[in-house]
Amino acid sequence: MWSVQSFAERCAALPARARLLGTAVSGAAMLVAIIVGVMAHAPRSALFATPLHADQVGEVEAQLAQWRVPFTPRADNVIVESRRRSELLLRLSLAGVPHAHVATTSEALANLGVLTPQSVIDAQTRTGLAGDIEMGLRSIDGVEDARVIVAPAHTAEFADQHASDATASVRLHLRAGVHLTRAQIEGIRAFVAASVPQLDAARVTIVDDRGVALGAGEDDGDDGATRERELQSALDAALGPGMAIVRVHEARTQAATEHRETLRAPVAGAVTRSLDTESYDDGAKRYRKSDERDDRGAETRETVARTAAGALVRVSTAVFLDASRAGDLVRVRDLAAATVGYDPRRGDQLSVEAVEFHRALRARSDPWMLAYGILTALLPFVALAVAAIALTKAALPALVGLVRAHAESVAVERATRTVAGYAPAQVRGVLAHEPPHAAAAIISALPAATAAAVLELYPAHEREAIVRRMQRAHAPIVPDLDEVLRTHA
Repeated sequence: MWSVQSFAERCAALPARARLLGTAVSGAAMLVAIIVGVMAHAPRSALFATPLHADQVGEVEAQLAQWRVPFTPRADNVIVESRRRSELLLRLSLAGVPHAHVATTSEALANLGVLTPQSVIDAQTRTGLAGDIEMGLRSIDGVEDARVIVAPAHTAEFADQHASDATASVRLHLRAGVHLTRAQIEGIRAFVAASVPQLDAARVTIVDDRGVALGAGEDDGDDGATRERELQSALDAALGPGMAIVRVHEARTQAATEHRETLRAPVAGAVTRSLDTESYDDGAKRYRKSDERDDRGAETRETVARTAAGALVRVSTAVFLDASRAGDLVRVRDLAAATVGYDPRRGDQLSVEAVEFHRALRARSDPWMLAYGILTALLPFVALAVAAIALTKAALPALVGLVRAHAESVAVERATRTVAGYAPAQVRGVLAHEPPHAAAAIISALPAATAAAVLELYPAHEREAIVRRMQRAHAPIVPDLDEVLRTHA
């Protein structure tokens, strides 16, 4: 069975030249793996051309994490793959991320000094206060962005001046499909008024992107939005999320109207009686005419009905049900009628229909694909580590053998110099505990007469072993390649 240990033993058993050849091949493979890994790694670059502020970097990081886009955060930018930079910039622009940086009070007043004029301090204070309010409004659900302009109160210091109260103007950028209720608008108004000294809530003007003042009249759509949310939540709870789509529209009067009605009722019998009598006597030449009027009295009642502008005229409700899972439409209609306050005498309309829903394909997070992506990114480094380990395993025995051979050669040379002037008996005593190959190396370096005398002092079997090693040709450090191939063919 193959194992790392057996592979290492086989590599160690190869000749030195073969091991060096394997080491060279492994080094070349490692270099190729490094080059392939560097080339396979996608080039990365900064996402934005200009540095961002810390709050903007946080917005971008949160959005990229929600989209599951790999990135590397930096203090003033985000590093992404260069090939996806244009795509990510477009998606972030459509999502409105990041918001424009707003200077808060701490930032606006950071560079003020002792000699700064009071007018500059007041202007920076207003700028920082407006920034604080804008940051607070951005965190409200449904508000995408906000712009605040604060005009502080002005006191009349001279007789020809006029005092003015503090005012504030707020422009809200709402998310698509979001309608603020009257309670939310009044809450925003109170929040802004409480943030500015000497500011009355009545002097806070709030408009949307269309320039329409919010909370200024009865036609803000508050009741319609409330009815729509209540019916949507009821259907989601009864049928399940995504089963129904609800739209509610309210028609309101555009101008004030007045209806006057006068009723007259008799007290008893007829209200009035009229009698006209006319006669003519030709003989007597007389003409007579009488006119009688009888008014017994009447009870008069006048009713005046005034309707202010913005009064509710009609409520139109549409409910779209998923045709693939639609249930009893009659029961859904009854539920919708009870929820929105359906009144047919008022002219309300209620329509409940089953339609085919268009469902966009959603990207699923496959754990196997995620693991595959991680392994693909780590594969060059894993290959590099495996090649380094294999190279170390293959080269270590060769290095150990070379060091050992060098140490033995140094020891033999030292012993040869030591025994060069000794008598044969003394040389034999020095080589008493040396192995045959070491004794053969030392004796072969002695003069022929001394070497023969030393060999005669050895027993026959030891002498044969030493002579056999002395007669064997020395193997080169790196054997010939043809010999290696013939040996392992």
